[in-house]
Amino acid sequence: MSECSQWLFPIPTLLNTPTATTSNVTLEKELYDRARGVEFLFRLGSSLALPSSAIFTAATWFHRFYMRHSMEDYHRQDVAATCIFLATKTEECGRKLRDVSRVCQSKSTGIDVAKISPDSQEVEDCQKMILLTEEVLLEAICFDFVTGSPHAELVDLFDACGESCRDYAWSIAHDSYRTPLCLLYPPKILAIACYLLGQHMSEDPSTSLDDRISRLSPSLLTPPSHNDASPDVGLYTNDHPTLAKEEVTSVADALSILLEFYAAQDQNAHPYLVPLVTISAPSIASTRPKFFTPVNQIGTTDSQTVDPSHITNNTQGPSPNSSQGGCTPAQKTRP
Repeated sequence: MSECSQWLFPIPTLLNTPTATTSNVTLEKELYDRARGVEFLFRLGSSLALPSSAIFTAATWFHRFYMRHSMEDYHRQDVAATCIFLATKTEECGRKLRDVSRVCQSKSTGIDVAKISPDSQEVEDCQKMILLTEEVLLEAICFDFVTGSPHAELVDLFDACGESCRDYAWSIAHDSYRTPLCLLYPPKILAIACYLLGQHMSEDPSTSLDDRISRLSPSLLTPPSHNDASPDVGLYTNDHPTLAKEEVTSVADALSILLEFYAAQDQNAHPYLVPLVTISAPSIASTRPKFFTPVNQIGTTDSQTVDPSHITNNTQGPSPNSSQGGCTPAQKTRP
């Protein structure tokens, strides 16, 4: 059993989260709010200058938390801030609770953090909220601090690709946390999906995703060659284990979810998404309920994606776009 397998869920379970079973919130609305919560979490981590590993760990916990608790009971910004604070401890990049609280207040209100007094009542209340939510978070994740990241797997796939492919794949891996993919597939599968999509964006687009996925068949699958960087050699070499048939299908499913997520974003606000939106989803992807609806059908969204042209392969990761969060029915007064 892999270290993260106990945290992987079948899609029917995702359709019956505590949020879905205790309220009238649809799956699309829940995933939309999860994406906004992760965006808020990314902004906190970036402002606190946390390493990418800590931010990705926090984002994974955020998704796991809502497999045990309803979004109507715990506001996404509270959970995001708590996940970030806990990650600063487990990832050995400690930040003071007061500093996390000040940044959280800044991102929630739009007030410059320098103008927020560390002794204000709002900061004090935020600290109490984080500590109380931390107790619930620790129980929800069963004190299991182990997480995986597609970024770590991607590093091993970058030997045979160019810089543009790396930037795209790295950016897409960031965006995967705005979807429930970390709950559905292991990091290895997500890394391959991000790599294939990045490869498609940076190389000959006439090669369909189906063709690229066909190279993952058990007879062809191996990691990137160190000797031949040609895309024609495929993703793997013959001296490595092959993927099982169900794993190949999982890669196709992950690609399908990523493309659906991108199609749901506002391409007018983010024109760099247009090439992604025009890509056809793999034909071998499994049938599933629709996860994401185009933004103009559900209202304004701030679950924005990162422009691959702005990505650099560093320890901090990119600075995500701005979002102001929002409110759940349980806390109507929240911004």
